[in-house]
Amino acid sequence: MTVENAFNNKYSLVKGAARRARQLQSGASPLIVAKSMKACRVAQDEIKQGQVKFVLPERLAEPVLDVPAH
Repeated sequence: MTVENAFNNKYSLVKGAARRARQLQSGASPLIVAKSMKACRVAQDEIKQGQVKFVLPERLAEPVLDVPAH
């Protein structure tokens, strides 16, 4: 499920930019021609230009509990 305006608050924006910056530092190609070489700034610019999509996973029908075995 894709959310149109998922970066509508500062927390979501920071989390999204941090995740994208880690992808860039791991070798992902930038989606834009950026002025900066810093991964964090490039990620922010990509989000601002609408190049990064925010995808939410489907919700589970039943909660999954992690119960340790006896």
